[in-house]
Amino acid sequence: MRPIDRLLGVMERLRDPDGGCPWDVEQTFATIAPYTIEEAYEVADAIERNDLNELKGELGDLLFQVVFHARMAEEQGLFAFDDVVTAIADKLERRHPHVFGDEAQRSSKEQTVAWEVIKAAERKDRKKPGVLDDVPVGLPALTRAAKLTKRAGRVGFDWPSTDEVFDKLAEEVAELRVEIAAGDMAKAREELGDLLFVVANLARKLDVEPEDALRATNAKFVRRFGFIESELAKSGRTPDQSTLEEMDRLWDAAKVAEKAGSPS
Repeated sequence: MRPIDRLLGVMERLRDPDGGCPWDVEQTFATIAPYTIEEAYEVADAIERNDLNELKGELGDLLFQVVFHARMAEEQGLFAFDDVVTAIADKLERRHPHVFGDEAQRSSKEQTVAWEVIKAAERKDRKKPGVLDDVPVGLPALTRAAKLTKRAGRVGFDWPSTDEVFDKLAEEVAELRVEIAAGDMAKAREELGDLLFVVANLARKLDVEPEDALRATNAKFVRRFGFIESELAKSGRTPDQSTLEEMDRLWDAAKVAEKAGSPS
C-alpha cells in the first residue's frame, strides 16, 4: 500500500460517523481552515530554524490538512483527493509551457512575467477579470498588502522608485502623529493601517517578503530579551525587578555579543 493511500484510509476512518473520532466528524471547512494556516506557519518556522528533521513532520501535518479538506469535499460529492492532485498537476503543466510544451526556455525573470500573464488569462476564464480579484482575503495582512501592490504595479500603478515610498512613509507618520495628538484613536487606527500598507509596499519594492522580515525581527527580539533575562538572573532578578535604563544597557550588550558572533 502506498503511504498516501494509508493516509487517505486513516482520514476516512477518522471521519466515519460510525466509530470514527467525534471531533474529526464534527469539523467543517471553516473550522479546519485555521489549523491549515497554523500548519503552514509551522512549516515556515521549521525552515527558518533550519530544523530539517522537524520539517519532515510539519510537512506531514500540512499534507494531512489537504487530505482533511479533500475528504470533507468528497463526502459532499464535490471533489476527492485525486481531483486535487490532478488539478495542481494540470495547472503546473499549463503554467510551464517552456518545460512541458514547445515554447522556448525562459529565464527565471521571464518565467515570472509569463506566469502572471497566464494567471491573468485564467482569471478571465473564471470570470474574475479584476486585477486584484483573486488575491486571497485570508492571507496575513502584510503579505496581502504586498501582493496587492505587486499586482497593481504590474499594470503601472506604482511608484517609480523607493524614494517616493519613503516620502509616503514620512507623510503617513506625520498624519498618524496628528491623530494621536488629537486623541482620535479611530482615525489613528486608520492612519496606522495606512502606514503599515506603505511599509509592505516598501518591502515589495525591495523584493523582501514582509512576513519573513518581521518574523526574523521577532526572533531577534526574543533572543535579545532572553539575553536580558539571563544577565539579570545572574543577580537573582527578573526584568520587572530592573529598570528600563538597565535593560536598555543589557539590550545594547546583547547587540554587541551578536556582532561578536556569540548571540545569547
